Amino acid sequence: MSLTDRHLFLIAVTLYGISSLYAIFLLRRGFREDNRINYCLLLGGALFHTYAMFQRGFSLQRCPINNLYEATLFVAWTIVATYLLLGTWNRLRFVGAFASPILFGIGVFALMPSLDPPHGDQPVFTGGWLSLHAALILLSYGGFGLSAIAAVMYLTQEHNLKFNKPRAIFSLMPPIQRLELVMTGLMLTGFVLLTVGLTIGVGYLKETHDVYFKGDTKILWSALVWFACAGMLISRWHFAQRGRKLAWGAVGMFAFVLLTFWGSNLLSGIHNPAPEPPATAAQRP
Repeated sequence: MSLTDRHLFLIAVTLYGISSLYAIFLLRRGFREDNRINYCLLLGGALFHTYAMFQRGFSLQRCPINNLYEATLFVAWTIVATYLLLGTWNRLRFVGAFASPILFGIGVFALMPSLDPPHGDQPVFTGGWLSLHAALILLSYGGFGLSAIAAVMYLTQEHNLKFNKPRAIFSLMPPIQRLELVMTGLMLTGFVLLTVGLTIGVGYLKETHDVYFKGDTKILWSALVWFACAGMLISRWHFAQRGRKLAWGAVGMFAFVLLTFWGSNLLSGIHNPAPEPPATAAQRP
């Protein structure tokens, strides 16, 4: 019996779970241990994760971002692929200790059967422009996830500096100022990707519905995320809202995206159009 893409992804999620358990050990050691084992666990999970995405894409002959299961796979893959790139630098491998619990949680949720209806159901994303629109927005969510990871690292290091200075000194994590720059840069990257993706979506809406805006649940939700991110970036540069407040904002925004993304999609009329009624005998040619 050959493994399906869901079986492959289940193996990846299992490796992410083992990595999460190992991350507890690293946390208790104050990140003074080598992160090579954790990196290898996430690398193994990423290989199965990538294989699952390719198998799904080849089986459907299209970009695999058709439903909530596939969209979730894409977001998680963005996070793990970026970490693997960062992890080639030894001093940045500790990021995996924060990324693995997020990957495990996203993966467990993605495996819910209701997120992956049979392939015969109508697709959500079709066509080149809509695929690009979806891919850019999902990449932006990956950027927000990485920004949240950097924010958690910032808050951890700040706590160590206040209450456990020896742990902060001997930790392998970079200085708190660098963590703030990374957190802000990733948030800005996610914001730019989200802006471009939404702009393409507005153009497609005008082409198909002859309007630039509709009171659809998903559109309103996306606008809320865009304004929230814009507000945090503006407060960072113009009102000196930085450090701890910015870190909690990054964590809160990604938590909101993670917890409400699926619900907003399911309530969206644009992303879940009503099926056309079957043709009557008089309408059939």
